[in-house]
Amino acid sequence: MPDLSTSELLALDRQHVWHPYGPMPGRQEPLVVESASGVRLRLADGGPELIDGMSSWWSAIHGYNHPVLNDAVRGQLDRMSHVMFGGLTHEPAVRLAKRLVDISPEGLEHVFLADSGSVSVEVALKMCLQYWRSLGRPAKQRVLTWRGGYHGDTWQPMAVCDPEGGMHELWQGVLPRQVFADAPPSEYEEAYATHLHDIIGRHAHELAAVIVEPVVQGAGGMRFHSPAYLRVLRQACDAHDVLLVFDEIATGFGRTGALFAADHAGVTPDVMCLGKSLTGGYLTLAATLCTPRVADGISQGKVPVLAHGPTFMGNPLATAVAGASIDLLIGQDWQSEVKRIESGLREGLAEAAGLPSVREVRVLGAIGVVQLDHPVDMAAATRAAVREGVWVRPFRDLIYTMPPFITGDDDVARIARAVCAAAKEG
Repeated sequence: MPDLSTSELLALDRQHVWHPYGPMPGRQEPLVVESASGVRLRLADGGPELIDGMSSWWSAIHGYNHPVLNDAVRGQLDRMSHVMFGGLTHEPAVRLAKRLVDISPEGLEHVFLADSGSVSVEVALKMCLQYWRSLGRPAKQRVLTWRGGYHGDTWQPMAVCDPEGGMHELWQGVLPRQVFADAPPSEYEEAYATHLHDIIGRHAHELAAVIVEPVVQGAGGMRFHSPAYLRVLRQACDAHDVLLVFDEIATGFGRTGALFAADHAGVTPDVMCLGKSLTGGYLTLAATLCTPRVADGISQGKVPVLAHGPTFMGNPLATAVAGASIDLLIGQDWQSEVKRIESGLREGLAEAAGLPSVREVRVLGAIGVVQLDHPVDMAAATRAAVREGVWVRPFRDLIYTMPPFITGDDDVARIARAVCAAAKEG
C-alpha cells in the first residue's frame, strides 16, 4: 500500500476500523498520532503536540519512547520474539514471575501470565470456581462484588461489572447472575462494614469468591473508598470460607500512591489481577497471582490443572519489557513523583470545584477526577482540552486524568487547566 495522506487514512479508518466503545462507522473523527515521546503525542500533518493526560488508558507510566524500555524490547527481539509457553519456558517470563512475587503482598506465590487485564480476571474467577469444584463443593459458584465496579469486557468480567450503571446492561439475563453489595462509601462507615459481613455471610454457601477493585473503582465511576473496607472483606471472607480477589489492573504499580492498593490496608487477597502498566504501556500483558491455598486446592481435583492457555501466554517481548518497567519503577523514588503529581492536581483542579456544573473533585495519587452533574459532552470537552494542548478521554459524567509518572510540574498544571476547561465546555 502506498503512503497515505492523513485524509486518506481517516477515510479508510472510518470505513474499516472499529474503535473501542464506538459505533461502526464512527461518528467522531479520531486524531491521528504520528509519534510519541516523553509525555507528548505528536499529531500528523504538523498538528499540535498534546500532553497525554491518560497514560494511554493508564498504562504508560514511564511515558513514551523510553530508552530503557526500548532497549529491553530490542535486546529480546534479537533473541526471540515469541515461543509457545506449553512445555517450554524462558528467562524473561521466569524473572518476571519472581519479581512479581517479590513485590506483591506477602503470600501470593504463583503467577499465571495472560494476554490482557480482562483475561486475567477471567482466569482469576476460573481459579476460584475450579478451586471449590476440586474440593467437592460445586454449589459455591457465584461471585460477590460491590456496585460501581468495572472488571473488563469479556464474559465473566462483564458479569461482575455494575449491572445498572455499567456498560453491560445489554447482557442482563444472559450473563451469570452474581451477588452485588451496595457501593462502598468514600469514608469508613461501620454500618457499611456490617452490610458487607451480612451479605457475604448470607450467601456464603453459594459464593466462590468476592472480587473488588481496591481503594479506586476505575471505569465504573472513578470513585475512591476507604482502605479499611479491604480489611473488612478479608475478615468476612475468612470467617465465611470465601476466596478474595483484588482487581489491581488499574491501581497496581504505584498509581494510588502505594505500589499496590492492597498495601494501603496491609491485606493479602487469595488472588490478584495485574495489567495495564505492567509493561509500561509497551505491549499487552497481564498476570493473575494466587496463594498456595488456591493452587493446591485446584491440584487436588479430578481435573488437577488450570485448563487455560493463551497462545501468546508469557510472550518473551512482553515479559522482558515488563521486567524492565518494574525495575525502572522500583529503582527510582516513584513515591515522591506520585505525591508531586497528586499535589499539582489538587492545586490545579481546585478551580473546578467552583464551577456550577461540577458535582465533585477527587484526587488520589496520580489520579484526578472532576465529576459533573450531567453526562459529559465528549466532543466539546475533548475539543476544549485539545485547545489547551492536552489529551483526555472523558466518559459518562467524568472528566479525569491519570498522567504518566514522569509528567513535570508545568505539564501537570497544564493538564489541570485542560480538565477545568473541559469541565466548563462539557
